Amino acid sequence: MTLTLTRTSHPTVLVAGGAGFIGSHLCEALLLGGSRVICLDSFRTGSRANLRALIGHRRFTLIEHDICTPIDLGTPVDQIYNLACAASPPRYQADPLHTMMTSVSGTAHLLAMAENSGARFVQASTSEVYGDPEQHPQHENYWGHVNCTGPRACYDEGKRAAEALCFDFVRGKRADARVARIFNTYGPRMAPDDGRIVSNLIVQALGGSALTIYGSGCQTRSFCYVSDLVCGLMALMAVDPNPGLPINLGNPGEFTILELAELVLSQTGGSSPIVHRPLPVDDPQRRRPDIGRAKTMLRWQPTVALEAGLEHTIDHFAAELGIARTIPAAASERRARPGGDLAAVGV
Repeated sequence: MTLTLTRTSHPTVLVAGGAGFIGSHLCEALLLGGSRVICLDSFRTGSRANLRALIGHRRFTLIEHDICTPIDLGTPVDQIYNLACAASPPRYQADPLHTMMTSVSGTAHLLAMAENSGARFVQASTSEVYGDPEQHPQHENYWGHVNCTGPRACYDEGKRAAEALCFDFVRGKRADARVARIFNTYGPRMAPDDGRIVSNLIVQALGGSALTIYGSGCQTRSFCYVSDLVCGLMALMAVDPNPGLPINLGNPGEFTILELAELVLSQTGGSSPIVHRPLPVDDPQRRRPDIGRAKTMLRWQPTVALEAGLEHTIDHFAAELGIARTIPAAASERRARPGGDLAAVGV
């Protein structure tokens, strides 16, 4: 994919939430493309370990700051990516007021910066704006089915409000803002304790613990490898003109949670039992993106199969946790194939 960048071929880019799982991969990809990167992170959920390969790079600057408070960078920027918000339910529910204000006040502060700098702006929204959807798959025209007073509302409604702010700035010709609705994303640098299903199952399988499934396990998700997602975000930043509409970014392959658990066990060579726990309140039953708009407007679609992405993700967790991994025969065969599909950004 050839990306056309704004202003210059080597812009100055602010990545809010750049020490997070997705943000750190985005920072890395931008540096590889020649950009100057300013990473802004409060480290409430982000990790300096995610940036260990970037610290000291001559075009990388790290600033510890919470976007709930305005900041003057002292330098203009060409592009702003806003990924600053806890994304896993246990973490965003731990401080719901801060979660909501990060999406509302924080986004407003960054949009004002975009307006003042003339910077192009990409907002990392979420498939959670669809809530527990009554339409399947989820197209961007669907307005969603969200419980606006439930325990997930701080995140769901915060992101919906952030989208409204972005489009108000666009309609008012105050900023060139674009909105990506990100579906479940996985890959190296996920936190082992963040409570998301992929990291939970891999850590449990590697440790020989029982695999925890919430509800029946028949609920579905669509899993996008992080390098694919980063390419989608960069494509949204680069496209001209502004699409003026939210765009789903995710992998349309749909799997039940039980299918994911079986795949993790197969690839780790584990034999852990599966235990079932009650389903959390407002947990979506089905989730799969319609990515027709991304294909048409961005010429983007994911390329990394779940089996291949899980191999790299399992390797990451095994190394981080210091667990020796026995690679099953099927996984060895996949690794031995020439070429491969993980040559994308961030791998």
